[in-house]
Amino acid sequence: MFPSQAIPRIVPLILAGGSGTRLWPVSRDGMPKQFLPLVGNRSTFQQALARVSDPELFEPPIVMTHEAFRFFVREQTEQMGLKATIVLEPERRDTAPAVAAGMLIAERRDPNAVVMMVAADHVIPEQDIETFKGAVRSAREAAIEGHIVTFGIKPSEPKTNYGYIRCGEPLNEPGAFKATAFIEKPDAASAARYIGEGYLWNCGNLVFRTEVMRGELLHLAPKLLAAAEDSVTSAEDDLGFLRLGHEAFAEAPRISISYAVLERTKTAVVLEGNFRWADIGSWDSILAASARDKDGNAVSGDVALLDSRNCVVHAAGRLTALIGVKDVVVATTPDAVLVADIHHADDVRTLVNRLADAGRVEAHQHRRLYKPWGILDLLDQGERFQVRRIVLRPGAALSMQMHLHRAEHWVVVSGVARITIDGQDSVLHENQSAFIPAGTVHRLANPGRIPLEVIEVQTGSYLGEDDVTRYDTAEG
Repeated sequence: MFPSQAIPRIVPLILAGGSGTRLWPVSRDGMPKQFLPLVGNRSTFQQALARVSDPELFEPPIVMTHEAFRFFVREQTEQMGLKATIVLEPERRDTAPAVAAGMLIAERRDPNAVVMMVAADHVIPEQDIETFKGAVRSAREAAIEGHIVTFGIKPSEPKTNYGYIRCGEPLNEPGAFKATAFIEKPDAASAARYIGEGYLWNCGNLVFRTEVMRGELLHLAPKLLAAAEDSVTSAEDDLGFLRLGHEAFAEAPRISISYAVLERTKTAVVLEGNFRWADIGSWDSILAASARDKDGNAVSGDVALLDSRNCVVHAAGRLTALIGVKDVVVATTPDAVLVADIHHADDVRTLVNRLADAGRVEAHQHRRLYKPWGILDLLDQGERFQVRRIVLRPGAALSMQMHLHRAEHWVVVSGVARITIDGQDSVLHENQSAFIPAGTVHRLANPGRIPLEVIEVQTGSYLGEDDVTRYDTAEG
């Protein structure tokens, strides 16, 4: 045990690289669940940041994410007024390689670091945060003693999409037990039996010393540890992000930290957490974690209900009305609508896989695209036209480019636009417009201090995104 004055602050390691297909059509590969305000006004990633922002308890976080999500992470972290080390995984390899790489980065800063793995898609009510932090302090004590600590939550019902932990002998730390078995997603009968036998839900967050985790990985998953070490050694700075070495990271086995370490280690300890917790993985979990009306409905957006009970309704961009139904999920977006029995919420993933197999772009991508320079919204389209809304961040610019088969009409809605057409610059203000003929080299830029919003109308015989020649490396 360290002396009190030497007890280290905890390094949060936030995992934010998942896709969240069971929350389709709101969550998709192009904009996954952890960056969306599905429960409350902040995204679950921002809620995770807030939980680990107490400077007396936590160091600035390390965020592991897929490179496609890097700008979401940066923007939402900056919105919180926080700083983080954002580490880019070149490809998805499940949680164990991400934890190993993040642990090694923390270890290089402080060989005695205590790390807390945090999932970006978990929700803990704000009124339970102090209780959560108390549990984290207890977990730190157990981690300093050489344990890998996970939090166990007392089950409220026999859920089949959560993992369960069997508690063994109690330890010195109050509420801490030796973890003697981990069971992943049991059937309903087994889940009910586990609850009767005192099992806890495994909420998945881990607290450990880097030295301990390194030793367990060396013993239980040496190939994974070696790949993670090589990927960190070969990592490079990329516009303020830390990009792991691609070839090295690809050598890591695709495996979760639970299977790689937690279920096999002799050091595992479960600490009972007396805080409410939910893993936001499916629409029924959204219902369970959200505030409800008097009829048990959880709604978000422009929703009208009549004689409806126990429904979860998410309306994005359009009025969504329900009459005389119960136990249903209704999720609307500009390009897709989901209606499902709440008891079949886990089957959404199967539906998305079928859509992907059929080549439907809606399986993966929203009409709204998030780019390094801002936002691109597809508003309407037909055989020979497309209407898009472009929002450029202050100081941002599209690439210098040319299209052979389409012309473009730009109308400035707000902000100031600098437009380059065949080498000639001009500045446009609100309500002014420009025409870019096919075959013309052009660029759109925002020289101002506020976002630039432009409506773009494309017309021509071919409107595919591959009809572009770029003359610099900027994206878009």
